[in-house]
Amino acid sequence: LLALTAFICIETIMECSPCEGLYFFEFVSCSALVVTGALLILFSLSLHTRIPQINWNLTDLVNTGLSTFFFFIASVVLAALNHKTGAEIAAVVFGFLAALVFAVNAALAVQRWRLGRRQQSRPSSEYMRARSESREVVPRPEIQRLDA
Repeated sequence: LLALTAFICIETIMECSPCEGLYFFEFVSCSALVVTGALLILFSLSLHTRIPQINWNLTDLVNTGLSTFFFFIASVVLAALNHKTGAEIAAVVFGFLAALVFAVNAALAVQRWRLGRRQQSRPSSEYMRARSESREVVPRPEIQRLDA
């Protein structure tokens, strides 16, 4: 929502003199909005479970990490090059807030990623139980000893 608000604020600006900072901020906010929105839909509808080949914890970590970095850089650039209009100031404020929220989400994604790596490194209890059950010798009455 913060990325959407920052994008709306930056889109209300009608004219600019050095527009590079404004265009960069617009690109970052729109990109973060689209990618994060797509991941939100995938996770909300549990579509990510249909593609187990992708490490979704790492994907979320990369998305939030890059969004944090680029939102912070774009907000600093726009803060340095703005014309002190209300829309530009609001975009900078929402940009920094979005960077902060993405940073918190990145920290949570790091924890989920580390937890997922730990669980992958040790065999699961289901695997160990199935393996030990397959080694058990089951007496089969249909096979009789021939020396009897």
